[in-house]
Amino acid sequence: MAPVEKPMDRLRARLDEHRMGMSVALEEARHALSIGEVPVGACVVLDGEILSRACNLRETLRDPTAHAEIIALRRAAFMVGAWRLTGATMYVTLEPCAMCAGALVLARIDRVVFGTRDPKAGACGSVMDVPGNRSLNHRVEVIGPFMEEECRELLQEFFRSMRKDSRTDCREMPGATSKHPVGNGTMLNGFA
Repeated sequence: MAPVEKPMDRLRARLDEHRMGMSVALEEARHALSIGEVPVGACVVLDGEILSRACNLRETLRDPTAHAEIIALRRAAFMVGAWRLTGATMYVTLEPCAMCAGALVLARIDRVVFGTRDPKAGACGSVMDVPGNRSLNHRVEVIGPFMEEECRELLQEFFRSMRKDSRTDCREMPGATSKHPVGNGTMLNGFA
């Protein structure tokens, strides 16, 4: 007779898988940081195996759609030989935007686990809830924030560095101040 799996064992196994997936996404985010991209990383896991991993490449590719999630979805679909990624989980260090959340729905991903909320563009509950929209033909389970501190720290490091660089590079711009070096008074993002 096969041993009976206990609910706590299933929960521990799921948490271990989430930690593994988010750790891979964090590795990708660190790589993005090292090449001057916004440090967002993602990976797609199916049946405990990593199908794909990616980081933001918008600046590198000069492509507004080159978000980590989109690249990881494309690579995962290639690996399984189909656009439907039923049963898969996406791990991403930042809450997906509307484009990426829509792509998760269209790819039929089962769940997304995100690291930290995006108060300006998050489409998994912060600004809007694309994966839970009942008008759509598929709903994606959303888990997050998960491993939030590590994910948030990378983003904060990147944007602190950008602000520091912009203060030293942009002081000569008309209307620039030390508080708003680009002169328009806007924040770079919600990760002050």
